[in-house]
Amino acid sequence: MAISPDALDAPSFTPLYSQIKTLILQSLQAGEWKPGEVIPSEMDLAARYRVSQGTVRKAIDELAAENLVNRRQGKGTFVATHEEKQVQFRFLKLVPDDGKPGSEGPAERQILECKKTRASAEIAKLLSLRTGDAVLQIRRVLAFKHIPAILEDIWLPAAPFKGLTAEQLANYPGPSYALFETEFNVRMLRADEKIRALPASNEQSKLLKVEQSTPLLFVERVAYTYRDTPMELRRGYYRTDTHHYFNTLN
Repeated sequence: MAISPDALDAPSFTPLYSQIKTLILQSLQAGEWKPGEVIPSEMDLAARYRVSQGTVRKAIDELAAENLVNRRQGKGTFVATHEEKQVQFRFLKLVPDDGKPGSEGPAERQILECKKTRASAEIAKLLSLRTGDAVLQIRRVLAFKHIPAILEDIWLPAAPFKGLTAEQLANYPGPSYALFETEFNVRMLRADEKIRALPASNEQSKLLKVEQSTPLLFVERVAYTYRDTPMELRRGYYRTDTHHYFNTLN
């Protein structure tokens, strides 16, 4: 496959490895290689795109740094998936004071609500939709060792998640982002977050089993798939009496 600026929809001065990265991303987005599957070798990709193996390696280096693919020594390069343990907790930053991410095991999920509704102007703007477009609205409580820790309100554009049910969300054995991958071919790649402290409302205090006005950590997250398309708005209320929000900054 020859490289041309028109085919890549990129300016001609874009570095060649970036053009190859774009082509690989297009294949990932199109589902040519599914999450968890091995992609062709650097040699095969070099032949496919008619470039050097070093150019392909540099493109894959960037994809690996962005957690889009994972290299496995002696096995090849695989499409990253949220099923992998090292990835599962990349988006869950609440850590027990006496442990590490994931040390408590999977969160216990209680789905309080899963319904189709219309996007308000605020929700539509954050999800790049039109006001009134159909969205799925989900409310759930995540608990660890039977103690509620997180209350989440989630909004998803309805079309990509057609058929998603409360039963699926409650019973899927892995993280919800892995469910989105396997059942709806939607992969969350990155997220923007806003964080502030808020006092627990009466409803929040009941669901999280804390006193009203207890300080909660409020985290608003917009998660994106390929081409920086927003696919989820999540507003979480975190208890921090036995947990803390942990992040590694590079």
